[in-house]
Amino acid sequence: MSEPSWLVSTRSAYDTVAVDYERLLRDALAAAPLDRALLAAFAELVPPGGPVLDLGCGPGRLTGHLQALGLAVSGLDLSPGMVAVARARHPSLDFVVGSMTDLDLPDGALGGVLAWYSIIHLPPGQLPTVFAGLLRVLAPGGQLLLAFQAGDERIQRDQAYGHPVALVSYRRPADRVRALLVETGFAVDAELVREPQTPETNQQAYLLAHRP
Repeated sequence: MSEPSWLVSTRSAYDTVAVDYERLLRDALAAAPLDRALLAAFAELVPPGGPVLDLGCGPGRLTGHLQALGLAVSGLDLSPGMVAVARARHPSLDFVVGSMTDLDLPDGALGGVLAWYSIIHLPPGQLPTVFAGLLRVLAPGGQLLLAFQAGDERIQRDQAYGHPVALVSYRRPADRVRALLVETGFAVDAELVREPQTPETNQQAYLLAHRP
């Protein structure tokens, strides 16, 4: 079966920008105290010993941060180029190529999933299926932390990180994403929407949830 065109174009775009993406964002977390606080809360809430998956891990910058917070973490990304950069930057961690639309993991295998701006390229109709997959692979009490761009529009980009690309992303209302999580079976514990910070142009949203 052929892959959907949105998945192929997303993979191609991130393969193209992988090296420069890592270079430009390498130290971004140091200037983001709120992001660090949310990641620390997530790490504390993950059941002890529960493995964590950084889903859409990119070059592994947050995978490495979660490891430093004491989690047993690995990364998965659609882009082989991103995974190659992640393996080079974080040789002590495991990174695999894969898609969040088809997680090859046993039921209840994970204590936590971080999806940090990795749902933004999913077409709207894909969200219920992906959320159902995340619920399936989390053990009871397992934690989910989502970050995404708030809003309600489709964005088409032809340039990113200094490269020509064809990349579509979606800004989504936080309350709509929260409702989808609840409909899937998650319990939502916290919702945060913050104002944009330079160079951002729109609000950013975060949802912390768990599998009951």
